[in-house]
Amino acid sequence: MKKYSVMKSMGMLQKKGKRAILETTQILNRHGYCTLGEAFNRLDFSSAIQDVRRFNYVVKLLQLIAKSQLTSLSGVAQKNYFNILDKIVQKVLHDQQNPRLIKGLLQDLGSTLCVLLRGVGKSVLVGNIDVWVCRLETVLAWQKQLQNLQMPQQVGHGLTLSDLPLHTLNSILYRLSDGSDIVTLGQVTPALRMLSEDRRLWKALCQYHFAEKQFCRHLILSESGHIEWKRTYFALQKCYPPREQYGDTLHFCRHCSILFWKDCRLALLFKDSGHPCTAADPDSCFLPVSPQHFIDLFKF
Repeated sequence: MKKYSVMKSMGMLQKKGKRAILETTQILNRHGYCTLGEAFNRLDFSSAIQDVRRFNYVVKLLQLIAKSQLTSLSGVAQKNYFNILDKIVQKVLHDQQNPRLIKGLLQDLGSTLCVLLRGVGKSVLVGNIDVWVCRLETVLAWQKQLQNLQMPQQVGHGLTLSDLPLHTLNSILYRLSDGSDIVTLGQVTPALRMLSEDRRLWKALCQYHFAEKQFCRHLILSESGHIEWKRTYFALQKCYPPREQYGDTLHFCRHCSILFWKDCRLALLFKDSGHPCTAADPDSCFLPVSPQHFIDLFKF
């Protein structure tokens, strides 16, 4: 288990505002861990991408770094970043899962690299300029590979989605938190298409991702005066970030001042998180850390 010792009290994670983050950063400095690159190198993201529950978390973190924090990484951290990204792309090409998620990450990374290379001399780039050009070419090659990715046609004669009863298919749709996934699944069979257009499904999705004040401002009405929840959802998605959902996240132990990956298997079987906390009630000391909050800890 990889650990990363940070600050004495993570109660700050539950506070808001620049002052709380600044106080957190000052404590990070006292512990000798003051950069995003140092934290990125110490945590085991390479192994985390092999866990389906942690995959989306790592991808989101890499995407946030690509958007605004790439130049803050040291040379070693940059090398580590692109090595992990290479493993993610190869995993997606092999498993043929989550291609849309990675396309979004590569799109943001490619845009950042283009801006950095166009602004050579105006921004500080760690490393030789030829290395950054090579990285951009690699990203473009990855994008091309993903664009040409072909899903193989299933040739087995086992149970398929078409064989499932309607209530089971409906239950599957209600468990999807991404509207794009619902639209894609609705293209598989006529029955799924009918179920994927259900107004109640899209209403539930709007209520899950957005506050009432948000979707009330962007309601789209049909000619007959009914709310078109599907169109409303995609309109809201352009204005507000959807709720983030991860199978697993990094956790912080307030008692031991440790950032760690919680081992859900151990927690389920043996009531053991995988972190040997010495507190009387360890679970009460653990706080989840979102990708954005992880980035925010190192912005000051």
